[in-house]
Amino acid sequence: MIVVTTETVPGREIAEVIDIVQGSTVRTRGVGRDIVAGLRTIVGGEVHEYAELLTTARAEALNRMVAEAEKLGADAVVQVRYNTADVMQGTAELLAYGTAVRLKDSPG
Repeated sequence: MIVVTTETVPGREIAEVIDIVQGSTVRTRGVGRDIVAGLRTIVGGEVHEYAELLTTARAEALNRMVAEAEKLGADAVVQVRYNTADVMQGTAELLAYGTAVRLKDSPG
């Protein structure tokens, strides 16, 4: 599966636009992470606990989006974007979305 943030796949032509696809996950920070992050704000620096949480959430949302595209028979997802939204205090949704497409067969 080809996944790009551009309108097209370089060197390939889109034969058919299938549909918008998306994948999301809702995550909570957790008390343990909040305590460590709170301490880290005192001394400064990157909050590794949250960085790891967001990296995992992005990967999960992307994998769910790709799975949806595969179910539709897509070869690629173009115009991929991420969005976040608060669901409730301490909880956020991370959404990956894009356009599932079928590509023309490449020559040769």
